Amino acid sequence: MNEKYERFREQYPTFYYDGYEIAKSADCVRIRYAFRIEGLCAFQPEINILTGNLNILNDADGPAARDIAFSLGLAELPSYWKCCCPPNIEVRCGALTGAEAAWWKKLWFNGCGEFFYRNGIETDLDAFADLKPTGQTREAGASREPFRTGGLNIIPVGGGKDSCVTLDLLSAQKEHNYCFTVNDQPARTETAAAAGCPAGRFIRTLRTIDPELLKKNAEGYLNGHTPFSSVVAFLSFYCAYITGAANIVLSNESSANEGNIEGGGVNHQYSKSFEFEKDFADYTRARYGLPIRYFSLLRPFNELQIAKQFASLKHFHGAFKSCNAGSRQNIWCGRCPKCLFVYMILSPFLEPEELRDIFGVDMLDKEELRGEFDALAGFTPEKPFECVGTADEVRAALYMTARKYARRGLKPPRLLEYYTGLRADRDAALGEKLLKAFDSENNIPAAFAGRVSEMYDDVSTID
Repeated sequence: MNEKYERFREQYPTFYYDGYEIAKSADCVRIRYAFRIEGLCAFQPEINILTGNLNILNDADGPAARDIAFSLGLAELPSYWKCCCPPNIEVRCGALTGAEAAWWKKLWFNGCGEFFYRNGIETDLDAFADLKPTGQTREAGASREPFRTGGLNIIPVGGGKDSCVTLDLLSAQKEHNYCFTVNDQPARTETAAAAGCPAGRFIRTLRTIDPELLKKNAEGYLNGHTPFSSVVAFLSFYCAYITGAANIVLSNESSANEGNIEGGGVNHQYSKSFEFEKDFADYTRARYGLPIRYFSLLRPFNELQIAKQFASLKHFHGAFKSCNAGSRQNIWCGRCPKCLFVYMILSPFLEPEELRDIFGVDMLDKEELRGEFDALAGFTPEKPFECVGTADEVRAALYMTARKYARRGLKPPRLLEYYTGLRADRDAALGEKLLKAFDSENNIPAAFAGRVSEMYDDVSTID
């Protein structure tokens, strides 16, 4: 057991969610939260939603908006709680039913699974925290106010290949689409522009980490991964409410359901999984009763299928980036598991020259990435803690790429040659199996099913 974890929990027994405030101006909505850890410090993270270009249909500080903002604070909470993991969490600014309190504990526990694992913390759903809503009591099915709708689609854009595919699939609905970003980066703006999304059709949000948390991290308090996509979920839902949007259209694939540890339940992408997507839809439907649908358009597909579709969308290739290490410089760093994964998953469908133009290097020729390669291909029991696909998808892509090199009489790069000598003969059927797969566990509304079917027809065809 982590000694710091035990010591901090004894020293700092209670985390308080004291409140939040919403301030409106002509071009911005600011939400500021008040958290504190008894005996340590207070945190006041802030979120700003730029509204100068938006048609606000529902009051950003009305009862429903405030209730959604309260839930957004609960999604933000783990980022601050994790620094010393107090065993008691007291919520003093809003009400939860017993079922809702259990819902939040499930999200926090599963969403912090990587944090617990990498910090050597042994705990369980019951023991990690006791959630005490000390505000007013609340009954399920609280009274609801009228909702004015404009029928918009809000599309979270991260700058990677997946949201590019979603933007392309919804290109016929451009007049209804708004791109949604958190802490905008060039790749997000550039991929949206490549999709034909004008600057005026953005919902831009700015999320600020309280500097006190960064200070505590530097001082040696606990740090690690929390379920950020749940913050995106509630923030986009708040934006959908104030703009009267009908749909929040995500770009999470079926592969996000898989964990990172062989035989274990730790999933870096838990808040991108279908389990969370369904839980979120159930929670918001029951608590708010709003006609806002939250679903992933790419849920039926795996990473190999999405890569095949993306490879045909040449207008995005110069703009997309999904390397976390290089995000601030808007580059592919060329040294991390994410860069290697994206390179490999695209390699069956793009020419080597095209891949080198995108990444600036042949990632499959980087012998120093052998460890990352083994982890991605499933040759080790732990998959990299990044948003990457399954080992089967990686090996299918490698087999298909190796076959392409062989057909053309080309010398394979070193990592591809290593794979071929290791187990290529056992992966011959994987590609066809994965390209013909379709995950029926999805929440896609009937109105969007046609474009999904068209994509499936395209990607399931075996060349």
